[in-house]
Amino acid sequence: METTYPTTEPPRAEVDALAGPTVIEFGTAWCGWCRAAQPLIAGAFTSYPGVRHMKVEDGPGRPLGRSFRVKLWPTLVFMRDGQEVARVTRPANMDEVRDALAKIAA
Repeated sequence: METTYPTTEPPRAEVDALAGPTVIEFGTAWCGWCRAAQPLIAGAFTSYPGVRHMKVEDGPGRPLGRSFRVKLWPTLVFMRDGQEVARVTRPANMDEVRDALAKIAA
């Protein structure tokens, strides 16, 4: 279970240019909600190994999170070819994440 969120983040233009399915997970290593969600997120991704998963540390003044209007952690933004298709905030179960993954992996 990976609870590290890299502090470096790509520019929004680079994220918007990504081809294929991508999930950007915004959170922090010290966030209890983020830590609790890790098994759910990891479990959902086992069925979708070809989906790119990017973790990004979020917080005040972090431009990528602000550009996506992230308010709560963890927030998972599900994208296909640079376009947001779905979003899950503070997932309560694995099916929420799996359903959103199905929308971008199809």
